[in-house]
Amino acid sequence: MDTWKTNFDESKQRYLNWWNQKGIVLTMWEHTEKDGAPHAAIPPPPQAKDIDQFWFDPEWRSDYLHYKMSRYSYKADILPVANTQLGPGSLAAILGAGLEGREDTIWIRDQKDFDGNIIWNEDNKWWQLHLDLLKACKEKANGHYLVGCPDLVEGLDVLASLKGSDNVMMDMMLEPEMTLQQLQAINEFYFKVFDRIYDSIKVEDEMAFCYFSIWGPGKVSKLQCDISIMISEADFRTFSLPFLQEQCKRLDYTLYHLDGVDAIRHLDAVLELENLNAVQWTPGEGRPQGGNACWYDLYRKILQKGKSVMANWVTLDELQPLLDNVGNQGLNIQVDFKSEKEIDEALKIIDRYR
Repeated sequence: MDTWKTNFDESKQRYLNWWNQKGIVLTMWEHTEKDGAPHAAIPPPPQAKDIDQFWFDPEWRSDYLHYKMSRYSYKADILPVANTQLGPGSLAAILGAGLEGREDTIWIRDQKDFDGNIIWNEDNKWWQLHLDLLKACKEKANGHYLVGCPDLVEGLDVLASLKGSDNVMMDMMLEPEMTLQQLQAINEFYFKVFDRIYDSIKVEDEMAFCYFSIWGPGKVSKLQCDISIMISEADFRTFSLPFLQEQCKRLDYTLYHLDGVDAIRHLDAVLELENLNAVQWTPGEGRPQGGNACWYDLYRKILQKGKSVMANWVTLDELQPLLDNVGNQGLNIQVDFKSEKEIDEALKIIDRYR
């Protein structure tokens, strides 16, 4: 692979160590621009005509991503991965929901007149968009960077995107067996879709996942159940945990996205997932972010249970205290870098703990 990241082999080893509760990964979610000349003289595409072209035109978007990737920094362990996300939970669109482009993201819209059947139609326009976008990006990448797997999501979150969260809540109480059948169908389609995407983006059987920018040899994914903040611990164990366990067994490397303080009550169940490798913590809007000292005990608990930690939105001044209090083993630290100078400053701190 003729990558634009000159230290990719070194970073790969750090990711492998991290998946196995060792060492430190220093990276960021998304990218910051590099200093000096770009990696290659890639011309920018014309300005997008509208939001739909920006998100949903595979040729324009692959050109745009190619241009941006040629100008990003890949210092430290920042991955050379193009972000092909089509909304948080695009598996729901593949199964019949809608996508609506916004300025900063893509919204998933409930399937109109959802009849309870979970169906994957190969002619679905959003599935075809996934395939076309990934193919166009892979051709332009030409080995210089990886094409990331879109943020498919799974389980209850996908079911909520298909029929609405309120309907999911009611059906869990009134139609539990039907809900479990729907969740099993979603899980089966998840693996079929994931395998197709993996085959289209892998490079020497390695892949990267867009959300939280993770890499590994084999099949790698972020897992979640954001709707868990609305359900009891017993319902989480009934309607979410078995399907997460199946994913952890069938995928090679998995990261669970724990989202919000109200989701912490499910952490014990999440840590019981035998094949889960790591847990990412998102405190939520208005809360201290991932490098704050108030989360040290949470990180220690995750590490003590044999899972690695991903701490996000850590600031430079929080790096050393985090390492002093949580340790230097099994940490993926994501900093919102604004420049390569900040990356270099962070490396000086991190290198003392490696």
